[in-house]
Amino acid sequence: MGATGYGYYRAVIFICLFIGYSLYFFNRKTFSFVMPSVMEEITLDKDDLGMITSSQTMAYAISKFISGVLSDKISARWLFAIGLFMVGGINVVFSWSSTVSMFSLLWFINGLGQGCGWPPCGKILRKWYDPSHMNLAGSLGPILVTVLLQYYDWRAILTMSGIFCAAFSFVCVVFVKNEPKDVGLANIEVAAKKGGNSTSTLSEFLLSPFLWVLSLGYLVVFGVKTAATDWGQLFLMQEKGQDCLMGSSYMSALEVGGFAGSLAAGLLSDRAVARQGLGTHGNPRHGLLISMMAGMCVSMYLFRVTVTPEIPAEAPLWVQVLHPLSVLIGVSEKEIWILFLGAMFGFSTYGPISLFGVIASESAPSNYCGTSHAVVAVMANVGAFMAGLPFSTIAKQHSWDTAFWVAEVVMAAATVGFFLARNMRTKMGRITEKMD
Repeated sequence: MGATGYGYYRAVIFICLFIGYSLYFFNRKTFSFVMPSVMEEITLDKDDLGMITSSQTMAYAISKFISGVLSDKISARWLFAIGLFMVGGINVVFSWSSTVSMFSLLWFINGLGQGCGWPPCGKILRKWYDPSHMNLAGSLGPILVTVLLQYYDWRAILTMSGIFCAAFSFVCVVFVKNEPKDVGLANIEVAAKKGGNSTSTLSEFLLSPFLWVLSLGYLVVFGVKTAATDWGQLFLMQEKGQDCLMGSSYMSALEVGGFAGSLAAGLLSDRAVARQGLGTHGNPRHGLLISMMAGMCVSMYLFRVTVTPEIPAEAPLWVQVLHPLSVLIGVSEKEIWILFLGAMFGFSTYGPISLFGVIASESAPSNYCGTSHAVVAVMANVGAFMAGLPFSTIAKQHSWDTAFWVAEVVMAAATVGFFLARNMRTKMGRITEKMD
């Protein structure tokens, strides 16, 4: 009966958290999904768009820290549900608004609600089984919104998604349980922490150079990823001559590639760690991390240079290679190429994003694992903020092409820097003489 109890509750809780977190993600990105339609109705320049997206990112960084602390003090189930209700309600109110100032304020509040998503979700999952990430909403969202826009305006879409999000928060309150003992089951024993007496003071931990090398790398990767997901659709439509469906298809391909990249990064890097073990210098995951960062650079360059409004008179090599597939499936070579580049960028981007947090935790002293992950996560949100208003300002003053070229250069510099530092001391804090 105990096994049946565990199986039932695990399945129900996972389904609720899966759908709930997918709704969090979908309602975090709804403005990016409907941005072209909003611009048709309301005059918004690139600075306005950057202000709106950056306001959410700033609030998200603040809220994620606060909710991480709150999830240890209050019911994680209630915190998750309250955030979900708040995000849904704000999306509904957002659909009633028409000014930049109100958009920015409401999207800031949306960001505050968004921070209540992953910390309590992760805590509940750890109580029942190992955590997992959920990219379903990211991969299906752009296509779903594009289809809905054929029948409804953007205000109706935000209203519907917000109402569904808020309504599902009540489902989470009823069916999600914080831990097994809440339903009369024995709590799962947590394995003893690794590292034994490997503890350090806060100053020793914060003065570790690798912590800040890792944080800087995460800042760049997450900033470039956010720039691509927030502005890639507009770049395709405004400067590359593509329609809205192609833009949303690119975004979906990016997320599908990202899902595959996350899985591949976890499997391959875990095998590398099992084979080589963790030492005080270097990390077996670095090779894969650097390779994927290089893949980001290559895919960004090809996307910016090879995708043009018109195919040149002399067909490029990629057109010739893709021509047989184009004839077979009835889709143009350019569309296949854009989708391929989107999937390639997503694969190369989400892999490093999943690895940075893991490396930060396993390289930190046992008493600062959580803090280490929090530090690099904050730096990642700084990168996401810079991908908002600062990035859109470059595009406004010059062009989207120039803005993405800047992102390429920064990404390439970070990749080279991480390659040069790959064998530096990675063990943070104090180490004993016997450690290697």
